[in-house]
Amino acid sequence: MAISSSQKRIHRAALRLFAEKGSTAITVSELAEVSGVARGTIYNNGLNPDSLFEDIAHQLTHEMNTRVIKTFGDDQDAAWRIATGVRMYIRRAHEEPDWGRFICKFSFNSQSLSGLWTGEASPLSDLHKGIETQRYHIRPELLPAVMAMVTGSVLSSIFLVLEGHKTWREIGSEVAELLLTAVGLDTQEAFEIAHRELPELTEV
Repeated sequence: MAISSSQKRIHRAALRLFAEKGSTAITVSELAEVSGVARGTIYNNGLNPDSLFEDIAHQLTHEMNTRVIKTFGDDQDAAWRIATGVRMYIRRAHEEPDWGRFICKFSFNSQSLSGLWTGEASPLSDLHKGIETQRYHIRPELLPAVMAMVTGSVLSSIFLVLEGHKTWREIGSEVAELLLTAVGLDTQEAFEIAHRELPELTEV
């Protein structure tokens, strides 16, 4: 289902407030003021003041996962999917800094945001597929460590981009290349996949 213009405004305002305050505690009044909508509009969009943070985090996760799934289409190559997903996250943080700051601040303490890493379009899903199809050459028991490497690499890269130390193109391709070699791809193939043209995230 398409997201309405008012929903988009509310989401952007919430991300900005949460990221700027570094706190999960914001009020409906604050959100209404920053988003430029009436308090009633926020309630009509299904946001409960008692669960405002998790509502926004859940919607962010669902929206990003849906866009990534649509962007991937029918391409089933686990290596391309994980490299492309990593780069799309980093590019989006560059294009939408509040979005990037939000996931950097709260990824490790929000149950809803954990879906970014473990949901249907997540790195975890593509790591499982890569192991099952022998695209990756890692022992299954190393999966938690590899997930920690992926998650940490993405969040650290977003931080570097937001702080102006790296461009999203540079760090995105570099991290994707290193991750692919870490899971067993040939260095030349890893470089080629990590530097392919990056598709635009499909709108929902």
